[in-house]
Amino acid sequence: MSSAAALLPCQLSAQVLGRDNLRGFAKNRLKPRQVQRHVFWCSGGLSVIRKVGDRLRQGDTTAQEILSMHLEKILVTDQAIGSFVSQQIDAALLEAKQIDKKLSAGLDPGPLAGIPFGIKDNICVSNVPSTAGSRILETHYPPFDSHVVSALKASGAIILGKTNLDEFGMGSTTENSAFRVTRNPWDRRRVPGGSSGGSAAAVAQHQCIAALGSDTGGSIRQPASFCGVVGLKPTFGLLSRHGLMSYASSFDCIGPVTSSVEDAAIVLSVMSKPAQQIDSTVQMALSSLYHEHLPDIERLRTWPLLGRRFAIVKETIGPGVDISVVDRIVTAARDIEKLGGVVDVISCPSFHLGLPAYYILAVSEASSNLARYDNIRFGTADSSRSEDFGDEVKRRILMGSYALSAGHSDSYYKRAQEVFTTEQQHLHSLNMTLYNV
Repeated sequence: MSSAAALLPCQLSAQVLGRDNLRGFAKNRLKPRQVQRHVFWCSGGLSVIRKVGDRLRQGDTTAQEILSMHLEKILVTDQAIGSFVSQQIDAALLEAKQIDKKLSAGLDPGPLAGIPFGIKDNICVSNVPSTAGSRILETHYPPFDSHVVSALKASGAIILGKTNLDEFGMGSTTENSAFRVTRNPWDRRRVPGGSSGGSAAAVAQHQCIAALGSDTGGSIRQPASFCGVVGLKPTFGLLSRHGLMSYASSFDCIGPVTSSVEDAAIVLSVMSKPAQQIDSTVQMALSSLYHEHLPDIERLRTWPLLGRRFAIVKETIGPGVDISVVDRIVTAARDIEKLGGVVDVISCPSFHLGLPAYYILAVSEASSNLARYDNIRFGTADSSRSEDFGDEVKRRILMGSYALSAGHSDSYYKRAQEVFTTEQQHLHSLNMTLYNV
């Protein structure tokens, strides 16, 4: 596959791909032996970020070689997987060259020097198409970086492209994008989860070393699970939401998708610096370097989880949950106990009310947040919201508008808020009652 067409799943990508660079790259691919060597050290071991950083600083490789390897991987695989909706080849190549110059001069570009990142397409990157997977934002080029992207760039990360998602984060399969469907790299007949399915699939397919996603009700954690990678939803308010296109503002979080826990901790440490937390509701003091608290795997004790307590909510493994899923949860609990941890099963009888309450609150906030997309400030004047929004987005706007309407807000929205508060208080006050798993 020597044509740039493999990376052009939609017209949007053609605007930003840098065709001349890509054609030149396709003609001058890395030799097979070189590719195998790089893939070996990028896929083996635990922390890819740490290993790549060490090799860069030792002079064993360059940022341009790392970038070229991942561009090659995208060229070969992304037509079938569909992880990316656009790529910034020119900017990425320029940034890689700058990082190599700094390293040659004995300067340290930062903890993420030379690491290629994919950014979920509802997180703003300056002068790069940021569509949230919607036709209504097909021509939207934000003039600023989100705070988390600014933090990544300041730490030497290379922004490789924007990853696919369910439109405005509304979905759990990444089939609701206006531009393309994303496949699971492990089995292309299956979905990668969503709404951050593009980010999870890109990391699983080794198209980038790390990616950013957003999580409203599982949109990082679920696709990470489906694709066999690590997805972290930080505590709400830990990271700035500046530059994240809102779905449900009281739930939305930005978080990393990586191939290891240590890599997730490194990325979280970079993004949680106080300078990037203008609108944070939690992080006011000096941020923690989360990865420094992780034990060295070579020095782990026989029981590394000794003294740690874990809990399973009894109602989450009851009727309605597939027995194979329950078996995996129970097996994981037994593995934790073998490593020295204690696993309690706690009961929360009203837990089943959480999901309907979440959906009422989420669609209500979505109907308000998406009112700004009116084909005047965003979108084009020759189309309408009904034409540019997808079916799932329109359904949620309608449900949210109904729940907030004058005659029904007390019955739906207010009750959902009461359930939310009650559940929060209940979980905080639970006594850890042990059941037999």
